[in-house]
Amino acid sequence: MTPTRLLFLALAILGTILPMRYFLAWFQENSWSIMAMVEAWHVNAATSGLVWDLTIAALALTLWVLIETVQQRNWWALIAVPATFCIGVSCGLPLYLALRR
Repeated sequence: MTPTRLLFLALAILGTILPMRYFLAWFQENSWSIMAMVEAWHVNAATSGLVWDLTIAALALTLWVLIETVQQRNWWALIAVPATFCIGVSCGLPLYLALRR
């Protein structure tokens, strides 16, 4: 594995661990309700802006992954799509970059 791929994998791991620490802490304090978390994301204009920013980035990444995966037939790269929506763009993007051919 090349050093570049290892760096992207390290970023994907960091992009999983760092956000999840905060998400899990929030869930433990505020119940395990996804809807309550969505409400918390929209408590003010700044957080709503970040939600929309990340949502659009996640959709753009998903389109990129789907289009390039079909062209390259690199089916393993599709794992970046659920990683993006279940963990976040901070995991999905570097994971996809590590899995690209």
